[in-house]
Amino acid sequence: MKGPISARLADLPAEVRQYLVVTGNYWAFTLTDGALRMLVVLYFYGLGYSALEVALLFVFYEFFGVVTNLVGGWLGARLGLNRTMNLGLGMQILALAMLLVPAAWLTVAWVMAAQALSGIAKDLNKMSAKSAIKTLVPQGEGGHQALYRWIAVLTGSKNALKGVGFFMGGLLLTLVGFQGAIALMAAMLVLVLGLSLSKLKGDLGRAKAKPKFREILSKSRAINILSAARMFLFGARDVWFVVALPVFLATQFGWEHWQVGGFLALWVIGYGAVQALAPRITGRYAGRGAAIGWVAALALIPALIALGLEWQPRPVLLGGLLLFGALFAVNSSLHSFLIVKLARSDGVSLDVGFYYMANAMGRLMGTLLSGWLYMSAGLGATLWVSSAMLVATLLISLALPKASPRPDQTAA
Repeated sequence: MKGPISARLADLPAEVRQYLVVTGNYWAFTLTDGALRMLVVLYFYGLGYSALEVALLFVFYEFFGVVTNLVGGWLGARLGLNRTMNLGLGMQILALAMLLVPAAWLTVAWVMAAQALSGIAKDLNKMSAKSAIKTLVPQGEGGHQALYRWIAVLTGSKNALKGVGFFMGGLLLTLVGFQGAIALMAAMLVLVLGLSLSKLKGDLGRAKAKPKFREILSKSRAINILSAARMFLFGARDVWFVVALPVFLATQFGWEHWQVGGFLALWVIGYGAVQALAPRITGRYAGRGAAIGWVAALALIPALIALGLEWQPRPVLLGGLLLFGALFAVNSSLHSFLIVKLARSDGVSLDVGFYYMANAMGRLMGTLLSGWLYMSAGLGATLWVSSAMLVATLLISLALPKASPRPDQTAA
């Protein structure tokens, strides 16, 4: 006999039930992804690694995101998004298992390999979740506005949960230690994988015509432009956020590591909340004009923070970071909607995978520049480069088509 919750779920449309499975899968993965990042940062910093050395542990994580999104989109179109999503979960479990070895085995090379595997897993899961929404949104529910809302909820909740994952990682490290935390997260994902294997449809997102491998490179001008803009948008965030900001907070403000981690976790949670609210903030204006206007406003913020650092560094940096986060969240949510809107309906993951390849390339570029610029010229330099990247995003966005082509025509 079904309980009241099971009965309500059974009464939901099939598309909504699939959306809930995809979203739950993505949420569980995101929690472990955020927790793992915080665990690695805190644990290895405690072992005596410098901030830059800790950041370098994540270089393969970002690098393999570039490759994974490119190839993963092709795999999703050929095999189905349920399989690529489940493959991502399985690889994350394997990455966690690699960190369960004795502490003496946790060399830099071993941890970088585990992080590389985790980066592949994360982008397979992310690409699959974002692509799946295109196939699941009910067509009669308000068209593009419905798609925008569903994408905003998925993206915003993911980033909020990543912030919760930061907290979870620090808490588990305190309560059960590094290996205990890793083992608990792996066990949780095994349960999620079992549910996902039994509930996700076998043909979710699979293209009717099997795409050839050479089709991994997008043929759509609009998607190529949006992808280039996305690369500089995320490079502009990570060039000062990944390494420079946490090191500055610890060394210049004298914050303890838990204060740095807690503040950044709260920032990510707030950032995710604004992302989820983006459709209410932008209203019906979610096209080319909105993408240009919101990035133009964002481009001013890092430059203003850089100018104010010599005046009142603490209120300027912390207040500027909050404003940057809110504006960046709207920009990110707009971009996430536009790529799914512009992507072809048959084989959607090819276009989405290509786009998130550019996203990963921007993050890799920002991560590498963040450490190098901070060591050579300080936080101010990273902020000026951030503004320059956002101006590049703005200029590229000007080339977006004024009238979006129909989704099925974007691959033509």
